[in-house]
This record gives sequence, structure tokens and C-alpha cells, in this order.
Amino acid sequence: MSTVVVPPPEPAEPPPESGGMGNRFADHLRAGGWFTSVLTTIVAFFLGGLVVFVTGRDPLSTYNAIWQGTGLEWIFPWVTGADRAIAAVNLQQTLLLTTPVILTGLAVALAFRAGLFNIGGQGQYIAGSVGAVWVGSSFEGMPHLLHVVLAILAAIAAGALWGGIAGVLRATTGANEVITTIMLNYTAVWVAVYLFSLGGPLQNDTQPDVPVSNDVVPGARLHVFWGDAQLQGLHIGLFIALAVAVFYGIFIRRSARGYEARAVGLNPEAARYGGIRVGPTYVWVMALCGLFAGLAGAMDVLGWQFRVATNDIQVGSLGFIGIAAALLGRNTAIGTCAAALLFGALLQGTSTRNLDPAVFDPSLAQNLTYIIQGLVILLITANAIIIWLVRRRRRVDVPAEVST
Repeated sequence: MSTVVVPPPEPAEPPPESGGMGNRFADHLRAGGWFTSVLTTIVAFFLGGLVVFVTGRDPLSTYNAIWQGTGLEWIFPWVTGADRAIAAVNLQQTLLLTTPVILTGLAVALAFRAGLFNIGGQGQYIAGSVGAVWVGSSFEGMPHLLHVVLAILAAIAAGALWGGIAGVLRATTGANEVITTIMLNYTAVWVAVYLFSLGGPLQNDTQPDVPVSNDVVPGARLHVFWGDAQLQGLHIGLFIALAVAVFYGIFIRRSARGYEARAVGLNPEAARYGGIRVGPTYVWVMALCGLFAGLAGAMDVLGWQFRVATNDIQVGSLGFIGIAAALLGRNTAIGTCAAALLFGALLQGTSTRNLDPAVFDPSLAQNLTYIIQGLVILLITANAIIIWLVRRRRRVDVPAEVST
């Protein structure tokens, strides 16, 4: 008697027309495209609504109040009169918050495409804010355009340096970028707190009892093209962020450097065998990620904040929101921008100045925003579980060996 091992037969591929809705649904999930992002958003909002319901409030009324606070209803022509004016002001604030989230989201998305996980967007954002406020509050009398450009350059240089540190450590020592960027976040926070605290090197000259920076001079502020400049109108930083998103989309798909980053992300060893220098790729990718996040800090400081306070530094979270935006946007330019708009709208719609306490406690609503963000991150990384719930793969029992 001899034993012959018979390999299992290849599973037959069902014809396209016989796949059924469940199969097409699972295929969309497996592809990881827009369908998964939309489904994830719906599920996250549904679970968030359950949280609202448990607190004894009406989820539909709460979400309607949040929607009105976002100002997104301004896009509908039937909203007129005073309602349209209020919606315009709210939408300006939503887009102000969306602008830095686009950039911090791209800072995470680019790293993902290169096989890296950039948790340091917040630290890079802070570094950019420090660079922007230092240059923006100095050199008064400089021509407007030159002053703005120099402040932005200082911000992106600081952000690129902060991100590049993690890239260098990964390339030279193999240090995990998740650990190093987390540590760099804390370092950035406390360096900035030192700089602007009482008696710090960059603390306000005219307010010695306030731990805050000097104000950005008017000549270094970004132009406001919609709304009142004195009431945080919408500045041109939105167009800068969208231009960076276009650059990112073209760069990652159409350039040689973008190809190298994607190749390293797919398989570093194969990329190295193909002649791509993996170590330097890690360095410039993380530096470019830091540049994006540092630019986000410049947009906020030069666009509407005009100063950096120690309290704001310690509670800021835009860099972390960028992680959720990149994940929900599937690391694409368009997807990240759309996700940034969603999270910007949530932050604005749940702000204490918009949400009526009779509908829902604004302080709890802000936590609801973070709950939804956490659910997005959880669900977007659990495609395999969702697929398993939608369609259980058929198992074919084949005998491993046949005796003859």
C-alpha cells in the first residue's frame, strides 16, 4: 500500500451574475473602498445614537441639532433669511476646523502608504504652530506676502524636522515609529509649554502673568475671504489644504517617489531588491508627513487663532483626529478630505455655543464626537469581522490523503 497525497481542488469561482447581493456586499468590503467607509460611518453614528438613547435623550433630535450646528444646510437653496445667515457662520467654523484635519489626515495617510504608522501628527502640528507663531509675531513691518510665506516655511520646516526624527530612528536603528512618534508628541507638548509658560523664551511680552505667546501681527495673517475677519471668518488656508490634497493624490500615484513609497509599504524587502533605498524612503516620508502636519499648525495660528496658549497645547487633538480621517478616507486624497469634513462638522456641531442643552448636554456631545471617532477607527480596521458576519465562507471538506 502506498499513500498518495491529493491536493485540495481549487474552489470554483461563481459567475458574476450568480453572486447575489450578499456576495457583492462582501466583495465591496473586501475591496476596502468607499462602500466600507460609508458603512462604517453609518454603524458608528448608529452606535453613537444608542449612547444618546441610554442617556435618556432622543437620538434623532440630537443629531438634527448637531446637523444644524454644522452649517452644512447652507448648501441647500431653500434655506433663506436669518437661517441662511446663521448657517453661513456655522459653516465657516466647520471649514475652519476641517482645514487642519485635512492636513493632519494626509500626514497619516502618506505614512500608511509607505508601511508606517504616524501617531505623531499632534506633535508635528505643535511644532508647526510654534514655528508659525514665532515668525508671525516677529518682524513687524515686513511686507505681507513675504511675512506669511516665511511664517509658513518656518512651520513646515519645524514639522518636517519633528517627523524626520522618527524616520531617521526607524531607518538607522529600526525603532518602531509608533513608539517614537508617541514620545515625540509628549516632547513637543512640554517643549512648547516651556516656551510659552511664565518667563519662557517666547512668552508674551505685554502680558507677563499669562502663559501665552505674542500675537501674530496683522501683516502675517491669512486673508479672510468669507465672513468677518474679526469673528473667525474663513481664511484662504482651506484652499491651501485642498491644494496639498491634490498634490498628495498626484504625488502618491503618479510620481517616482510616490511609487517608491508605495513599493516600500507593500514589501520593504522586495523594494530593496528592486533597487529602492528603504531607509532614506522612511526618512523623507516621515519628514513629508511632518511637513503636512506642521502646515496644519500654521493654518490655525496664522488663520484664526493668532496665538498659542499653554492650555491649548495640552488639550489639542487635531493630530489624533487626522488618524481617524485617514483611516475612514482609505488613505486617499478625496476620501481624507471628505472624512475631514465629517469630523470638522462633528466638532462644530457639538460645540457648546451651538447645541441647545435642552436637546442634549453639550459637554456630553463633545464626548459623543470622540466616541464616534473611536468607533470609526475600531470598525474600519475590522473588515474581516464584518465580512464574516455578512457571508460565511463555504468550507469544502476534502480528505487530506487517499490510501491506495
